[in-house]
Amino acid sequence: MMGETISFSEFQKLDIRIGRILEAERVEGTRNLIRLEVDIGKEKRQLVAGVARWYKPEELEGKLIVVLANLEPKKIRGIESQGMLLAADVEGKPVLLTVEEEVPPGTKVR
Repeated sequence: MMGETISFSEFQKLDIRIGRILEAERVEGTRNLIRLEVDIGKEKRQLVAGVARWYKPEELEGKLIVVLANLEPKKIRGIESQGMLLAADVEGKPVLLTVEEEVPPGTKVR
C-alpha cells in the first residue's frame, strides 16, 4: 500500500543529490552504524547510516549514492548526521540507490 501523497511543490522542497562516498568507517560500539564522509558537490557532508550488517566500509568508498541533502541534522550515537542516504528496503535489507553512469557529485535528482 502506498503512503500519503504529497503535492509537486512539496516534492520540489526535497534536495536530492548524487554524492560520492569519500570515507566510510564503522561506528565503534555499534552493530549496524557506519559513518560516511560524502562529497555532494560544493561541500562534504557527514552521514550516519545503519547499513553495516550488509555493507563493509571498504565496499562503500568511491560509490556514487543518492542523498537527501536538506534533511535537518540529527545526532546519532553522538555523531551528527547531515543528510540521509537513500536505499530500497528489501525485506528489511537496505539496497543503496546508485546511478547507472558516472555523474558529478552534487548533481540534482529530479
